Amino acid sequence: MIAEAGLAALWLAASMALIQFIAGLTLLRACNGLLVPLIKPAAYVQGALCTFAFFTLMWLFYVTDLSVLLVANNSHIDKPLIFKLAGTWGNHEGSMLLWVTILSVSGSAIAFLEKRIEAKTLSATLAVQGFLALGFFAFLLFSSNPFERLVPAPIAGAGLNPLLQDVGLAFHPPTLYFGYVGLSIAFSFAVGALLTNQVGPAFARAMRPWVLGAWIFLTIGIAAGSYWAYYELGWGGWWFWDPVENASLMPWLAATALLHSVSVLASRNALRAWTIMLALVAFAMSMAGTFLVRSGILTSVHAFAVDPERGSFILALMLLYTGLAFVIFALCIGTVKQGEPFQLLSREGGIVANNIFLSVILAVVLIGTLYPLAAEAVGDKISVGPPYFNKATVPIAVLLMLALLVGPLLRWRRDDLGRLKYWFIGAAAILLMSCLAIWKCAPEIGIFPLLGIALSIALAVAAWMPLRGRKLLRTPAPVFGMVIAHFGLAVSVFGMAAESGFSSETLTALAPGESAKVAGWEVKLNDVNPIAGDNWVAVEGDMVAAKNGNEFVLHPQSRHFFTPPMQTSEAALLTRWNGQLYAVIAQPDQEGDGRWQVRLWWKPFVTFIWFGALLIALGGAIALLGRMFRPTKKLARNAWQAE
Repeated sequence: MIAEAGLAALWLAASMALIQFIAGLTLLRACNGLLVPLIKPAAYVQGALCTFAFFTLMWLFYVTDLSVLLVANNSHIDKPLIFKLAGTWGNHEGSMLLWVTILSVSGSAIAFLEKRIEAKTLSATLAVQGFLALGFFAFLLFSSNPFERLVPAPIAGAGLNPLLQDVGLAFHPPTLYFGYVGLSIAFSFAVGALLTNQVGPAFARAMRPWVLGAWIFLTIGIAAGSYWAYYELGWGGWWFWDPVENASLMPWLAATALLHSVSVLASRNALRAWTIMLALVAFAMSMAGTFLVRSGILTSVHAFAVDPERGSFILALMLLYTGLAFVIFALCIGTVKQGEPFQLLSREGGIVANNIFLSVILAVVLIGTLYPLAAEAVGDKISVGPPYFNKATVPIAVLLMLALLVGPLLRWRRDDLGRLKYWFIGAAAILLMSCLAIWKCAPEIGIFPLLGIALSIALAVAAWMPLRGRKLLRTPAPVFGMVIAHFGLAVSVFGMAAESGFSSETLTALAPGESAKVAGWEVKLNDVNPIAGDNWVAVEGDMVAAKNGNEFVLHPQSRHFFTPPMQTSEAALLTRWNGQLYAVIAQPDQEGDGRWQVRLWWKPFVTFIWFGALLIALGGAIALLGRMFRPTKKLARNAWQAE
C-alpha cells in the first residue's frame, strides 16, 4: 500500500496546485480576488504532499520493492545501498518527481517567507507557480507514473545503468534540478510582476535570492557533472559539447545574465525590461533542457526517456508555458515604466555588455544544439561538434573577459575614461607581458590558449580591484562574493586554457614489466589482476608512475557489470599541484601477446577548472548569505537605536 499512498499524495498535491491556480485567477477584477486566501494554504499542503510522495518512492527503492515497475527497471537486490537510494532520481519518472517536489516545496517557501512585495503580486506569483506545477503533475500522473505496479514482480530487478553507479549520481542531478526549479521561481516572479504591473526594485529584491540560489546550484551541478564524466567515461576530456551538456549550460548562461540584470534593477532601478526578458528566457532554456534530456530524441547516458509520447508532452508544456509568458510580456511590457537612465560608460553599461555577450554565446550554443535535430527531422544527417562550438564561442568569451577586466571598476550611472586610464594601461601591460612570457616558454601554443591564459592572469588581478581603498571589515558580503566569483572564473579559464594548450597523450599496449612515457612521466605496468565488487568484476592494472625520483601507484580498472551488462573504464588519477596524470586500462591487445591497451594523459592545471567553479559557487553563496542576513542586521540596528 506504500506505493498507492505515494500516488494518492500526488493526486492530492495536483488538486492543491489546481486550487492555487484557480484562486489566483480570481485576482481578476470581475472576481475581486474571492479565493485568494486559499493560495498560501494550498501551496503549503502541496509542498507537504509532494515531499511525502518523494520520500515514499525513496523508501520503495530502499527496500527494493520490485512490485513497483520503476524500482524493478532501475534497481537490483544486490546493488549497493547508496546507488539504490540515488536510483530514486537516476531515471525518468523519479527525476521528474524530484523536479516537481522541489517546485512545490519552493512554492511553499515563497508563501511562507516572502514579505517584500505587495500581497497581490505575491498571490499572482504563487498562482503562476501552481500553473507550472499543474502541468508537471499532469505529466507524472498521466504519462510517467512513478508508482505504477508490476505484476508479477521479478526476482532480482534489472539494475541501474552502470555509468550511473557512481557517487556523482547523488550530487549532480539534484543540484541541477535545484537550479532549474530556481529559474522557474524567477519565471513566476516575472510573470506575476507583469500581471500586476509591479516591475520594480521591490520585485527584483524578492526575486534576486532565488536567482542567485539557482545560479549557485547550476554552477555546482555543471561542475560536478563535468568532473564525473571526466573520470568515469575514460575519454580524458572535461567537456564534449554533448547536446545534454549544452542543455545544462544554456540555462546557466541565461541565469548568469539574469543575475547581473536583477541586481541592477534591485539596487539601481534600471534594466527593467532586460530583467523580465531574461527571466523568461532562463526558464525557457531550463524547459528546453528538460525536453532534450527526457524526450528520447537524443542518445546519451543522460537521456532517460525513449518514449516519443513523453517527449511530445514535455514539448507541449514547454510551448504552452513559454508561449503564454512571451504573449503576456508583449501585452504588458508597454506598461512597465522606464528605470533610471545611465550612460553607456557606466557600471550599468558594462553589465549590459556582459549580458549581450552571454546572450550571443547562448544563441550560438542553442543553434548548434538544435540545428542537427531540426535537420534530422527533415531527413538530413548533420553533426555539429567541438570545432563549431569552440570556434564560435571562444572569440565571444574573449570579448566577455575583456569586458570583465573593466566592468566592475566602473561607477554607477556615469564614468569617464580619464579616471580609468592608469588601469587600462596596467591591464594592457599585464596582458602583453603574459602573452610574451607564455609564447617565449611555449612558442607552439595556439592563439586561443595563449589569450586564455593571459586574460585569466589579468582577470585574476582585476577581480580584487573593487576592494582597493575599502575597509575590509565594513565591505558588504555581496562585494566579497563578486570578487571571489570573478577570481574563480579566472582560475577556471586558466585551467581550461592550460589543459587545451599543453595536454600530452600516449596510447600504447603494454605487457607486465613494460613502461610508457608521457610529458616526463614514466609509467610502468607491473601486473594486471582480477578483482570483484558488489555487482561487478574487473581487471585492475598495477602501475607505478615515476618522475624526478618520486614514485606513485596507480590502479586503473576495466569493469564488467552484470545487471545490466556493460563494460566501463575506471580511470586512475594522480593529482599534483600543476596537473593530473590520467591513466586508463582497456581490454587485452587483439594480437594476443599478453599486452594490455593503456592510455595515458598529462593534463596541466586541469583541476583548476573545477577548483575555480567551486570558488564561483562560493562567491555566490557569500553574496546570498550576505543579502539574506542584511535585513536582519538592519532591523536589529534600528531596534537598538530606538531604545
